[in-house]
Amino acid sequence: MKHDVIPVIVKGVMPTSNGCAVFLGDDHKTFVIYVDHSVGNAIQMTLDGVKKERPLTHDLIGHMLTGLGATIDHVVINDVNEGTFFARILLRMENELGKKIVELDARPSDSTVLALQHRRPIFAARKVYDSVEDMTEILERVLRQQNEDTESAEGEGSDDK
Repeated sequence: MKHDVIPVIVKGVMPTSNGCAVFLGDDHKTFVIYVDHSVGNAIQMTLDGVKKERPLTHDLIGHMLTGLGATIDHVVINDVNEGTFFARILLRMENELGKKIVELDARPSDSTVLALQHRRPIFAARKVYDSVEDMTEILERVLRQQNEDTESAEGEGSDDK
């Protein structure tokens, strides 16, 4: 599996007019998956360590997996077709009868939330990684702009005293 997949991390989540852009990648390349607002918020809340008053859907799924004795082994973003990404969640189950790996088809957005919540690795298939456009410069530009906006707003706030 080592050469077929690339480990990736979530490098940023940015709101867009139609949802959120989730930037994934490694030290060499960053790519974007567009997700709806609710999943983008769930990813950002997980990254920020926000405690929720009531379980959300991804929390419920995690509790169900735990109750069934299954753990998330890892997630693979395994395909992309005309801008639509596909993923697989690999579950590990172990009981008195033995060990079992279960592979589930899932949206990359949901897979990412679950992997982050359970601190499990996210991989991109080599064919996906090689085919997507590198968005590293765009992410860096957006982050720089956000930092400048934050510094500007903080500077303005201190003048009001």
